[in-house]
Amino acid sequence: MNEVVPTHHWVRGGLVRDREAAMERLGLPAGPVMVVDAHRGLRGPYTAAGTLVRAMVPDVLLRDRKLVERYDIELLSAAPDLRSVVPNSRETLTSMALPAERTRYYARLRTTRISNGLVEFVRDGLTADGPRVLVVENADRAEATDQEFLTALVRRIDPAHLTVVVRSGGTGPADEALLAVLAARAQVTEVQPSAAADGPADAWAYVATDCTTDQPAPRAAYEALDPSARALLHDRRAAELAERDEESLRLGAIAYHLEHGSDPGGAGVPAVFHAMDHSLCNGFYEACVDYGRRGLALVDPRKEHDRWWAFTKGVTLSLSILGRTYEAEKLDDQARLNSVKPAVHMAAAYNTAMLYTRHNDPEDRDEFKAKAWLNSAIATASLIENRSDRAFQSAFYKNGLALVEVNLGEPTEALRLVDEAISSLDELLGPDEHVLHRSVLKNNRARVYLSLGRIQEALADYAIVIREDPNHAEHYLERGNILRRLGRPEEAFEDYARAMRLSPPFPEIYYNRGDLRLNEGDTEGALADFSYVIELVPEFVDAYVNRAGLLLEAGELDAAEQDANTGLGHEPDNPYLHAVLGQVHAEREEFEESRAAFDRALAADPDMITALSGRAALAYDMGELDTAAVDLGHAVELQPDDPALRYNRAFVHQDTGHWEEALADLEIAAGLAPDDSDITEALDTCRRKAAAAR
Repeated sequence: MNEVVPTHHWVRGGLVRDREAAMERLGLPAGPVMVVDAHRGLRGPYTAAGTLVRAMVPDVLLRDRKLVERYDIELLSAAPDLRSVVPNSRETLTSMALPAERTRYYARLRTTRISNGLVEFVRDGLTADGPRVLVVENADRAEATDQEFLTALVRRIDPAHLTVVVRSGGTGPADEALLAVLAARAQVTEVQPSAAADGPADAWAYVATDCTTDQPAPRAAYEALDPSARALLHDRRAAELAERDEESLRLGAIAYHLEHGSDPGGAGVPAVFHAMDHSLCNGFYEACVDYGRRGLALVDPRKEHDRWWAFTKGVTLSLSILGRTYEAEKLDDQARLNSVKPAVHMAAAYNTAMLYTRHNDPEDRDEFKAKAWLNSAIATASLIENRSDRAFQSAFYKNGLALVEVNLGEPTEALRLVDEAISSLDELLGPDEHVLHRSVLKNNRARVYLSLGRIQEALADYAIVIREDPNHAEHYLERGNILRRLGRPEEAFEDYARAMRLSPPFPEIYYNRGDLRLNEGDTEGALADFSYVIELVPEFVDAYVNRAGLLLEAGELDAAEQDANTGLGHEPDNPYLHAVLGQVHAEREEFEESRAAFDRALAADPDMITALSGRAALAYDMGELDTAAVDLGHAVELQPDDPALRYNRAFVHQDTGHWEEALADLEIAAGLAPDDSDITEALDTCRRKAAAAR
């Protein structure tokens, strides 16, 4: 009998009932099965992930409380209902900021880190008698956060540990990354719709599923009702769910039902705004755009200006962070068209400026347009009557202008602007007012100091912001990078370790630590860090470059070749990966393949020392001394103080009878590396032969 190889599954097509029937044909592992519904209409962001961890956390708390504490940010992000049993020990000024004082928002990639942390919690939290199979229904209707979570889960979890069955209607989820992972890691089962009898023609049955059932009869009954009767059913369902007092329901079904109930403008608008604001504060930007657009459909910009503007701000900011800048600028223009309020024009001007200096694709950035819009915002802010409000708004916009000045190559002017902003806020605000933005200003000043080479002043500012915001991981990452540059590796290691403890899995921290470990001679630790980075983010090309280099040095040619080819799949013109392939082929004495790889590397980067010296060594071995001399000559021009390059070029000079040139290279090499016995011996030999040749 052939052994069944564990695999994940993708069951697609038909209705839910058809996909359920198909489960019997999959040959799944024996043991408990857990089914979660990913339909975003139920609980909004992380509907599936939240359902999964809510089921797991009580048991894990009894067995391994430290595991829950390690992933508290991820758990509370996916399942805010767990706040009563999972204390957040890593609160930051960003997470605790009052709505009126919010000036820093999470990075776009935060949800990727959360998803990876959730996968690790699921992996480490499962027991031998726990679920062996996880079924995720309605993956095609999942919110972006859940699709990202499922991508990480299917890619990283061993199907022998937990078999994931993703079920979806039609062709499947729209998310390209999830589709690619399912195609690569899951066995596909196509399902055809059956002719089975439909459910009851009961409108309430449809609403009671929070309008997520795919059964045609209940939905048809619902749609046949008078709109006012439908609205009453939504009111009834919203009241039922509200009695459960679960925050995640407020982000999904409750907001939906109140939006479609009998009072959409009264009860619906604040419910949808709450869901939007929660998503904005947590970095769920796709969800924020969805809720914001739904809210905008419920309000009249002329009659309900402030509510309209509140939704517009959330959507515009989220679109900007998502890189959907054309849509964001259209909303900024709409704001300028619809409003005569100074606060709206200030904010819209700032938003547009940030598009041109930060969020647009590089070819569409324009620092002068950004500066013009920021000057407009600052000018408008100067008209605010309240002195402290005027100081805060001016400081906020000057901070943005400082970013533009840095991008324009004017760090001194940027420093003046940030200093001015900090001084005015310190003078006019109490110590507990706008703490977040004052910390942001000092962090930005540290970066400007760094660009000016004023390292100690930068470190002094980092010490302040770390004291004020001790759980903000990025501060430690940035300071660790400075300490590494200063040749203080032990302190850099400490900062990287602290950043790792404070953040969901953050690939850049592990990459930087891996690079530091490599420089300190810890190749095993570096290899582990680069491997973890690739596990977290398979398209992190620099990690493939470094790991391939380590594997090459260890003589693991097949593994180095695989890393190089995988990396080139993400970045086809990467010269470092082509150079690795050149070295791999050279080791195998595959000379034509090696030359072609080095040629590709140098086509991408004509000044790449590794490729020049590699191609020169190949040419030398093949007797093409003129070619070797040209490549080594260029390499020496680029890096004249490298003794190895001069040593190698000396041998080419010797073989072509240019003894004086060889002697000159070896004398310089010996001066650069006086303790290198190979160079000393070669120099002695060359002196004798050069003298004989005179």
